[in-house]
Amino acid sequence: MSAKRIVSLLPSATEIICALGGASRLVGRSHECDFPPEILHVPVCTSSRVDSSKPSAAIDRDVKSLLQNAVSLYDVDVEGIRALKPDLIVTQAQCEVCAVDLQQVEAAVAGWAESKPRLISLSPQRFAHLWDDMHTVGAAMDVAEQGREVVRGLKSRVADVIQRAAPLEKRPGVACIEWLDPVMAAGNWVPELVELAGGRNLFGEPGKHSPWLAWDAVRDANADILVVMPCGFGLERVAREMDALTRNPGWEKLRAVKQRRVYLVDGNQYFNRPGPRLVDSLQMLAEMFHPTLFHFEFEGKGWRKFS
Repeated sequence: MSAKRIVSLLPSATEIICALGGASRLVGRSHECDFPPEILHVPVCTSSRVDSSKPSAAIDRDVKSLLQNAVSLYDVDVEGIRALKPDLIVTQAQCEVCAVDLQQVEAAVAGWAESKPRLISLSPQRFAHLWDDMHTVGAAMDVAEQGREVVRGLKSRVADVIQRAAPLEKRPGVACIEWLDPVMAAGNWVPELVELAGGRNLFGEPGKHSPWLAWDAVRDANADILVVMPCGFGLERVAREMDALTRNPGWEKLRAVKQRRVYLVDGNQYFNRPGPRLVDSLQMLAEMFHPTLFHFEFEGKGWRKFS
Protein backbone atom coordinates (compact mmCIF):
# COMPACT_ATOMS: atom_id res chain seq x y z
CA MET A 1 0.00 0.00 0.00
CA SER A 2 1.42 3.36 -1.03
CA ALA A 3 2.08 5.86 1.78
CA LYS A 4 0.09 9.05 1.14
CA ARG A 5 0.54 10.90 4.44
CA ILE A 6 4.10 10.79 5.75
CA VAL A 7 5.70 12.13 8.91
CA SER A 8 9.49 12.24 8.70
CA LEU A 9 11.40 12.60 11.96
CA LEU A 10 14.79 12.45 10.28
CA PRO A 11 16.35 15.14 8.04
CA SER A 12 18.00 12.63 5.71
CA ALA A 13 14.71 10.75 5.33
CA THR A 14 12.94 14.00 4.46
CA GLU A 15 15.51 14.61 1.73
CA ILE A 16 15.09 11.07 0.41
CA ILE A 17 11.30 11.43 0.33
CA CYS A 18 11.58 14.70 -1.57
CA ALA A 19 14.21 13.34 -3.98
CA LEU A 20 11.69 10.63 -4.84
CA GLY A 21 9.00 13.20 -5.56
CA GLY A 22 7.16 12.88 -2.26
CA ALA A 23 7.33 16.45 -0.89
CA SER A 24 3.55 16.84 -1.26
CA ARG A 25 2.98 13.73 0.87
CA LEU A 26 4.81 15.13 3.90
CA VAL A 27 2.34 16.16 6.59
CA GLY A 28 4.82 16.38 9.49
CA ARG A 29 8.55 16.78 10.06
CA SER A 30 11.15 17.08 12.78
CA HIS A 31 12.47 20.46 13.94
CA GLU A 32 15.74 19.60 12.16
CA CYS A 33 14.18 18.86 8.75
CA ASP A 34 15.02 22.01 6.81
CA PHE A 35 15.75 20.88 3.24
CA PRO A 36 14.52 21.23 0.59
CA PRO A 37 13.02 24.68 1.32
CA GLU A 38 9.57 23.76 0.02
CA ILE A 39 8.92 21.60 3.09
CA LEU A 40 9.44 24.40 5.63
CA HIS A 41 5.68 25.01 5.84
CA VAL A 42 5.09 21.43 7.01
CA PRO A 43 4.15 21.19 10.72
CA VAL A 44 7.01 20.48 13.15
CA CYS A 45 6.46 17.49 15.44
CA THR A 46 9.60 17.43 17.61
CA SER A 47 11.85 19.67 19.69
CA SER A 48 15.24 19.34 21.34
CA ARG A 49 15.99 19.42 25.05
CA VAL A 50 19.55 20.58 24.34
CA ASP A 51 20.35 24.26 23.80
CA SER A 52 22.32 24.05 20.57
CA SER A 53 23.43 27.69 20.82
CA LYS A 54 25.86 26.81 23.62
CA PRO A 55 29.58 26.25 22.91
CA SER A 56 30.71 22.75 21.90
CA ALA A 57 31.96 21.73 25.35
CA ALA A 58 28.70 22.77 27.02
CA ILE A 59 26.58 20.93 24.44
CA ASP A 60 28.67 17.81 25.02
CA ARG A 61 28.13 18.05 28.79
CA ASP A 62 24.38 18.52 28.41
CA VAL A 63 24.05 15.60 26.00
CA LYS A 64 26.04 13.25 28.21
CA SER A 65 24.07 14.30 31.29
CA LEU A 66 20.73 13.55 29.64
CA LEU A 67 21.92 10.20 28.29
CA GLN A 68 23.41 9.17 31.63
CA ASN A 69 20.02 9.83 33.23
CA ALA A 70 18.25 7.83 30.49
CA VAL A 71 16.45 10.96 29.27
CA SER A 72 15.83 11.39 25.56
CA LEU A 73 17.35 14.41 23.88
CA TYR A 74 14.09 15.04 22.04
CA ASP A 75 10.45 15.69 22.79
CA VAL A 76 7.85 14.28 20.40
CA ASP A 77 4.48 15.96 19.92
CA VAL A 78 2.51 12.72 20.08
CA GLU A 79 -0.94 14.31 19.87
CA GLY A 80 0.21 16.57 17.05
CA ILE A 81 1.38 13.59 15.03
CA ARG A 82 -1.82 11.71 15.82
CA ALA A 83 -3.90 14.62 14.51
CA LEU A 84 -1.98 14.54 11.23
CA LYS A 85 -3.22 10.97 10.63
CA PRO A 86 -0.05 9.68 8.96
CA ASP A 87 0.00 6.27 7.32
CA LEU A 88 3.83 6.22 7.45
CA ILE A 89 6.31 7.55 10.01
CA VAL A 90 10.01 7.45 9.17
CA THR A 91 12.56 7.59 11.99
CA GLN A 92 15.98 6.09 12.78
CA ALA A 93 17.82 3.62 14.97
CA GLN A 94 21.35 4.69 14.17
CA CYS A 95 22.18 7.33 16.78
CA GLU A 96 20.22 8.44 19.86
CA VAL A 97 22.04 11.78 19.78
CA CYS A 98 21.27 12.60 16.14
CA ALA A 99 17.48 12.33 15.96
CA VAL A 100 14.33 10.86 17.48
CA ASP A 101 14.80 7.11 17.73
CA LEU A 102 12.55 4.18 16.91
CA GLN A 103 11.72 3.26 20.51
CA GLN A 104 10.35 6.74 21.18
CA VAL A 105 8.10 6.57 18.14
CA GLU A 106 6.92 3.02 18.94
CA ALA A 107 6.01 4.14 22.45
CA ALA A 108 4.23 7.21 21.06
CA VAL A 109 1.88 5.24 18.78
CA ALA A 110 1.43 2.19 20.99
CA GLY A 111 -1.73 3.49 22.61
CA TRP A 112 -3.49 4.61 19.45
CA ALA A 113 -6.83 2.83 19.21
CA GLU A 114 -7.34 3.72 15.57
CA SER A 115 -5.33 2.32 12.68
CA LYS A 116 -1.65 2.62 13.47
CA PRO A 117 0.78 4.03 10.90
CA ARG A 118 3.53 1.94 9.43
CA LEU A 119 6.94 2.67 10.96
CA ILE A 120 10.16 2.65 8.96
CA SER A 121 13.44 2.94 10.84
CA LEU A 122 16.58 3.81 8.89
CA SER A 123 20.00 3.03 10.38
CA PRO A 124 22.67 3.81 7.78
CA GLN A 125 26.20 3.15 8.91
CA ARG A 126 28.06 3.00 5.60
CA PHE A 127 27.86 4.90 2.34
CA ALA A 128 26.19 2.05 0.45
CA HIS A 129 23.38 2.00 3.00
CA LEU A 130 22.14 5.23 1.41
CA TRP A 131 21.04 3.24 -1.63
CA ASP A 132 19.27 0.68 0.57
CA ASP A 133 17.41 3.45 2.41
CA MET A 134 16.33 5.07 -0.82
CA HIS A 135 14.97 1.77 -2.11
CA THR A 136 13.17 1.14 1.20
CA VAL A 137 11.49 4.54 1.19
CA GLY A 138 10.76 4.28 -2.53
CA ALA A 139 8.99 0.97 -2.01
CA ALA A 140 6.91 2.40 0.84
CA MET A 141 5.87 5.29 -1.41
CA ASP A 142 5.16 2.93 -4.32
CA VAL A 143 7.72 4.71 -6.51
CA ALA A 144 10.28 1.90 -6.65
CA GLU A 145 11.21 2.48 -10.29
CA GLN A 146 11.58 6.21 -9.78
CA GLY A 147 13.76 5.40 -6.78
CA ARG A 148 15.98 3.17 -8.87
CA GLU A 149 16.35 5.95 -11.44
CA VAL A 150 17.34 8.51 -8.81
CA VAL A 151 19.86 6.06 -7.32
CA ARG A 152 21.34 5.42 -10.78
CA GLY A 153 21.87 9.14 -11.24
CA LEU A 154 23.58 9.51 -7.87
CA LYS A 155 25.76 6.46 -8.45
CA SER A 156 26.85 7.91 -11.79
CA ARG A 157 28.21 10.98 -10.01
CA VAL A 158 30.00 8.76 -7.49
CA ALA A 159 31.52 6.68 -10.29
CA ASP A 160 32.85 9.82 -11.95
CA VAL A 161 34.80 10.74 -8.81
CA ILE A 162 36.05 7.19 -8.27
CA GLN A 163 37.27 6.82 -11.86
CA ARG A 164 39.17 10.09 -11.81
CA ALA A 165 40.65 9.56 -8.34
CA ALA A 166 41.60 5.89 -8.76
CA PRO A 167 44.85 6.47 -10.70
CA LEU A 168 46.20 9.01 -8.20
CA GLU A 169 49.43 7.89 -6.56
CA LYS A 170 49.75 10.80 -4.14
CA ARG A 171 46.96 10.63 -1.61
CA PRO A 172 46.97 13.10 1.29
CA GLY A 173 46.47 11.92 4.86
CA VAL A 174 43.14 13.34 6.04
CA ALA A 175 41.74 13.88 9.53
CA CYS A 176 38.00 14.61 9.65
CA ILE A 177 36.89 16.28 12.90
CA GLU A 178 33.23 15.77 13.81
CA TRP A 179 33.25 17.56 17.17
CA LEU A 180 35.48 20.33 18.46
CA ASP A 181 35.50 20.10 22.24
CA PRO A 182 36.18 17.35 23.15
CA VAL A 183 37.66 16.26 19.85
CA MET A 184 35.86 13.54 17.92
CA ALA A 185 36.79 12.03 14.57
CA ALA A 186 34.20 11.26 11.91
CA GLY A 187 33.12 7.64 11.52
CA ASN A 188 30.36 5.72 9.73
CA TRP A 189 30.31 6.72 6.03
CA VAL A 190 32.87 9.56 6.19
CA PRO A 191 36.03 7.37 6.11
CA GLU A 192 34.71 5.79 2.90
CA LEU A 193 34.03 9.18 1.35
CA VAL A 194 37.59 10.24 2.13
CA GLU A 195 39.06 7.17 0.43
CA LEU A 196 36.77 7.44 -2.61
CA ALA A 197 37.73 11.10 -3.02
CA GLY A 198 41.43 10.28 -3.22
CA GLY A 199 42.53 10.70 0.38
CA ARG A 200 43.90 8.45 3.13
CA ASN A 201 41.60 8.42 6.11
CA LEU A 202 43.55 8.69 9.39
CA PHE A 203 40.83 8.40 12.04
CA GLY A 204 37.49 6.62 12.32
CA GLU A 205 36.46 3.32 10.76
CA PRO A 206 33.85 2.68 8.08
CA GLY A 207 30.58 1.50 9.54
CA LYS A 208 31.52 2.33 13.13
CA HIS A 209 30.44 5.22 15.33
CA SER A 210 32.62 8.30 15.48
CA PRO A 211 35.46 7.88 18.03
CA TRP A 212 36.63 10.41 20.60
CA LEU A 213 40.24 11.49 20.16
CA ALA A 214 42.96 12.78 22.45
CA TRP A 215 44.47 15.95 21.02
CA ASP A 216 47.88 14.28 21.14
CA ALA A 217 46.64 11.73 18.62
CA VAL A 218 45.64 14.50 16.21
CA ARG A 219 48.95 16.27 16.68
CA ASP A 220 51.00 13.10 16.27
CA ALA A 221 49.16 12.06 13.11
CA ASN A 222 50.07 15.44 11.60
CA ALA A 223 47.58 15.15 8.76
CA ASP A 224 48.16 16.72 5.37
CA ILE A 225 44.53 17.92 5.43
CA LEU A 226 42.11 18.70 8.25
CA VAL A 227 38.40 18.77 7.44
CA VAL A 228 36.30 20.24 10.24
CA MET A 229 32.66 19.08 10.14
CA PRO A 230 31.01 19.40 13.59
CA CYS A 231 27.70 17.58 13.75
CA GLY A 232 24.82 20.03 13.40
CA PHE A 233 26.97 23.08 12.61
CA GLY A 234 26.76 25.20 9.47
CA LEU A 235 29.75 27.00 7.95
CA GLU A 236 29.40 30.21 9.95
CA ARG A 237 28.99 28.36 13.22
CA VAL A 238 32.09 26.24 12.54
CA ALA A 239 34.14 29.36 11.83
CA ARG A 240 32.96 31.04 15.06
CA GLU A 241 33.98 28.06 17.21
CA MET A 242 37.32 27.17 15.64
CA ASP A 243 39.17 28.52 18.68
CA ALA A 244 38.17 25.28 20.41
CA LEU A 245 40.71 23.61 18.08
CA THR A 246 43.23 26.38 17.49
CA ARG A 247 43.92 26.86 21.21
CA ASN A 248 45.25 23.31 21.49
CA PRO A 249 49.03 23.03 21.94
CA GLY A 250 50.95 22.66 18.69
CA TRP A 251 48.10 23.76 16.43
CA GLU A 252 50.24 26.21 14.50
CA LYS A 253 52.86 23.51 13.88
CA LEU A 254 50.48 21.05 12.22
CA ARG A 255 51.32 20.31 8.59
CA ALA A 256 47.78 21.06 7.45
CA VAL A 257 47.86 24.44 9.20
CA LYS A 258 51.25 25.44 7.82
CA GLN A 259 50.25 24.45 4.29
CA ARG A 260 46.83 26.16 4.63
CA ARG A 261 44.93 22.95 4.07
CA VAL A 262 42.40 23.23 6.86
CA TYR A 263 38.87 23.19 5.47
CA LEU A 264 35.58 24.04 7.15
CA VAL A 265 32.46 22.31 5.87
CA ASP A 266 28.73 22.55 6.46
CA GLY A 267 28.42 19.27 8.32
CA ASN A 268 24.81 19.91 9.24
CA GLN A 269 23.59 20.07 5.65
CA TYR A 270 25.97 17.58 4.09
CA PHE A 271 28.41 15.24 5.83
CA ASN A 272 26.39 14.52 9.00
CA ARG A 273 23.19 13.87 7.06
CA PRO A 274 23.08 10.46 5.28
CA GLY A 275 20.73 11.44 2.48
CA PRO A 276 21.23 12.12 -1.24
CA ARG A 277 23.58 15.03 -0.52
CA LEU A 278 26.25 12.62 0.70
CA VAL A 279 27.15 12.57 -3.00
CA ASP A 280 27.64 16.35 -2.83
CA SER A 281 29.85 15.73 0.22
CA LEU A 282 31.98 13.30 -1.77
CA GLN A 283 32.42 15.86 -4.53
CA MET A 284 33.40 18.51 -1.97
CA LEU A 285 36.13 16.29 -0.55
CA ALA A 286 37.42 15.57 -4.05
CA GLU A 287 37.79 19.26 -4.89
CA MET A 288 39.44 19.97 -1.52
CA PHE A 289 41.93 17.12 -1.86
CA HIS A 290 42.73 17.50 -5.57
CA PRO A 291 41.77 21.00 -6.73
CA THR A 292 43.55 20.69 -10.07
CA LEU A 293 41.55 17.58 -10.94
CA PHE A 294 38.09 18.35 -9.50
CA HIS A 295 35.97 21.47 -9.57
CA PHE A 296 32.31 21.11 -8.62
CA GLU A 297 31.74 24.71 -7.49
CA PHE A 298 30.89 23.91 -3.87
CA GLU A 299 33.58 26.22 -2.47
CA GLY A 300 31.96 29.05 -0.56
CA LYS A 301 28.67 27.15 -0.39
CA GLY A 302 29.37 23.85 1.31
CA TRP A 303 33.01 24.38 2.29
CA ARG A 304 35.73 27.00 2.57
CA LYS A 305 39.35 27.31 3.61
CA PHE A 306 40.16 28.25 7.19
CA SER A 307 42.52 31.18 7.52
